[in-house]
Amino acid sequence: MLEKHRQQLILDILAKEQFASVKSLTEKLNASEATIRRDILKMSKRGEIKKIRGGAQSINPSSHKKHLSSSTFFVDKEKHTETKKRIAQRAAQLCKNGSSIIVNGGSSTYMMGEYLRDTKLNMLTNSFVLASYISQNTDIQVTLPGGEIYREQGIILSSYEKDNTEYYHSTMMFMGTAGIGPFGVMESDPLIIRSEQRLMKQTEKLVILADSTKLGKRSNFILCPLQDVDMLITDSNADPELIRHFEENDIKVIMVEAAND
Repeated sequence: MLEKHRQQLILDILAKEQFASVKSLTEKLNASEATIRRDILKMSKRGEIKKIRGGAQSINPSSHKKHLSSSTFFVDKEKHTETKKRIAQRAAQLCKNGSSIIVNGGSSTYMMGEYLRDTKLNMLTNSFVLASYISQNTDIQVTLPGGEIYREQGIILSSYEKDNTEYYHSTMMFMGTAGIGPFGVMESDPLIIRSEQRLMKQTEKLVILADSTKLGKRSNFILCPLQDVDMLITDSNADPELIRHFEENDIKVIMVEAAND
C-alpha cells in the first residue's frame, strides 16, 4: 500500500473513532508497527493528527472528508493482491457477451471490472465502487439495487424485501466470502446475508471467488450450504483435502497459479 493511501486511511479511521492505538492501526491497515509509527509522526508534524502515547488522535473529526470507499474495503483489497487479480481475471473469462450477471461487493469481485472492459454485458451489483469503475471504463449496462450506502464495505444494502432486484435474472452470480469450508459459505454481517440471499434467488449459477487463505476459514454466520455453490475459483495453494471435499459436493473447482504476494 502506498504511504499516501495508508495515511488517508488513518485519517478516515480517526475521523470515525477519534482515537486509535498503534496496535489497532497495524491490524486494520495490514502494516508493521514501525511503519504506522512513522506515519503518525509525519502526519502529526504536518498538523493532520495529534500524536499521543501509544497511538494517534483526531484533531477535528468533523473536518475530515468522508469517502464513499473507506478503510475496510481498501485494506482488504491490498491483501494477496496479485493472487486475487488472477482469480478475478479467471472469473471474468466466464462472462459471455450478451449475458446478464450479478457481482456482489468485495475486493476480489471489484477486481473483475478491469477484465470486463471489452465485454458487452448487463450487470447488477451492490458495490458502488465497482459500479463507478464500470460506468467510467466500459459500456456495460449497470443496475444498482435500492438501499443505503455502507461506506466501510463499499456496498449498498437494503433492509427491505423489495429493492428492485427481484426483477433481475442472471446466468451467473459472482461472490467473495469471509470463508468457505465443509460448513458452507461464511459471512460476517447478518444484513449482508439478507441482501446476498435475495440476489442468489435471481441467478442460475453461484460462483465463489476465494483465495486459498479463505478456504476452511470460519466467520460469524453461514450464508448458504455447499450444495448452493456451483463453482469455486481459488489458487494453487489450496488444501488438497478441502478441494476434494468441494468436488465431492458437486462444486466445479477452478485453480489459478498463486502469486508471491
